[in-house]
Amino acid sequence: MANKRMMSRYDGRKLGWFRFAKLIGIVVIATLVVFNVIVGVSRVSGESMNPTLEDNQVVFYLRLSDNYHNGDIVSIKMPNGDKYVKRIIASPGDTIDISDGAVTVNGQVLSEEYAQGITDKGIYEISYPYQVEQDMFFVLGDNRESSVDSRTFGPVVRSSIKGSLLFQ
Repeated sequence: MANKRMMSRYDGRKLGWFRFAKLIGIVVIATLVVFNVIVGVSRVSGESMNPTLEDNQVVFYLRLSDNYHNGDIVSIKMPNGDKYVKRIIASPGDTIDISDGAVTVNGQVLSEEYAQGITDKGIYEISYPYQVEQDMFFVLGDNRESSVDSRTFGPVVRSSIKGSLLFQ
């Protein structure tokens, strides 16, 4: 009788561990699904998004939508593998101009409280004013004097944008 009671206790502990392991497995699988399908993680590299985002700051972005708007901060993966976190300044069909340190989109000078430094035209071969092509976006870093962005590598294609930051 004592042996049977001891076996019963052992089976109960074993069942408890099994339930716990099953719960851990479900949590791990759910986490993997969330971070591979719904949410992505990116790291800000450099000072290009100061003062909004800091160097080495980890940011989360939403992968589910590709409906981006001017002002959104997005995570970008370039065809050469480089990764950037930048702000969308102009969307498909918009006309952007950079002149005398000011950025104009569709004829209106942007009020950019988040931007620091002087915005120059950059080194990419764009003639301003420039109309952003279909499925392309013009992105800039908030720290205009220390940013590699569309002024350097040109507009980015929609498929290069991995998602819009969740907490801006």
